[in-house]
Amino acid sequence: MKVLVINCGSSSLKYQLIDSDSEDVLAKGLCERIGIDGRLVYEKAGMDKEITEAPMPTHKEAIQMVLDALVNEKSGAVKSLKEIDAVGHRVVHGGEKFAASAKVDDAMIQALEECSELAPLHNPANLIGIRVCQELMPGVPMVGCFDTAFHQTMPEKAYLYAIPVEYYEDYHIRKYGFHGTSHSFVSKEAISFLGLDPENSKVIVCHLGNGASISAVKNGKCVDTSMGLTPLAGLAMGTRSGDLDPAVVEFLGKKLNLDAEGVLQILNKKSGVYGLSRGVSSDFRDLTSAAENGNHDAKVALEVFEYRVATTVGAYVAAMNGVDAIAFTAGIGEHDGRIRTAVCEYLGYLGVKIDEEKNAKSGDNEVISTPDSGVKVCVIPTNEELAICRDTVAIVNA
Repeated sequence: MKVLVINCGSSSLKYQLIDSDSEDVLAKGLCERIGIDGRLVYEKAGMDKEITEAPMPTHKEAIQMVLDALVNEKSGAVKSLKEIDAVGHRVVHGGEKFAASAKVDDAMIQALEECSELAPLHNPANLIGIRVCQELMPGVPMVGCFDTAFHQTMPEKAYLYAIPVEYYEDYHIRKYGFHGTSHSFVSKEAISFLGLDPENSKVIVCHLGNGASISAVKNGKCVDTSMGLTPLAGLAMGTRSGDLDPAVVEFLGKKLNLDAEGVLQILNKKSGVYGLSRGVSSDFRDLTSAAENGNHDAKVALEVFEYRVATTVGAYVAAMNGVDAIAFTAGIGEHDGRIRTAVCEYLGYLGVKIDEEKNAKSGDNEVISTPDSGVKVCVIPTNEELAICRDTVAIVNA
């Protein structure tokens, strides 16, 4: 099967066309500045990138340009859209209604509309992508794959907040978690790569990027994760604060004469390592360079991030009463050996020992712990698009 994977943001769209039999990427790219002026990046396997500047008033024009590029006579990956057998859509929030990927139908669309208030920046864009693809590709099966689905196996003790329970019952306020497609893919890959028993395994996945989260996966199922009702919770991130005393919202609101929305804008866009470094950068490469050149704030920002990762790993060791493997993934997790080392230095109580020669590598599945390490530590590159493709094929063929 040939599967088109679509990931719609508010003003952008990422896509990949994947041959599910070989799992090769036939073409990929993105649309940027949708609603502003429009820019299409298209790359067929084995060819150079093509960049097209063109108006994209809405996602409809963006998706149409993607489809046109895929069937272009000179650089198209397919001769006809009829060769595309299915479309897999990334959807950020499935609420409690979806514990797994599912075929798109009217009931799903209604459910996604109902939980859009839980992800107001993402779900409406995801729904636009689904509707546009339905219009432009009538009859082609569509599948929704949810960032929150993998975490729906968390027990009540992990996902409930200690607030009046009627707020959960009436307004669905609880921990949902995000990056679920990545956590699912990486935990399965780690179990397979390390030769663990899927039915008797304890894996901690550290998805570390500009947005970062950690999950505890016991016997293949998520039992806890660091993000919450929204992706603002958990670790300190690129520009997000992560966990803090909720009274900070009221305190800052009074001091800065801001409403709750204004304070949340600060916590989402101006905090994390960016805020801690006094605006040096939200890019960890820039922070590392600044720290090495004597910038104290950049150094502390990195230390805060590393500390939060390590203490969350420790909490999840307790949640599972042990751990067999720790897997690092995503941009920082896959490529920053210095941060992996810094995190693992906190884990000496687990007997963790890192092989620095292997830790210096990046790009492929790699065990970076020594043979006598008390816990296996590995790097597993994430591939959310492939995970969406696999789910789409399984559901279409079911």
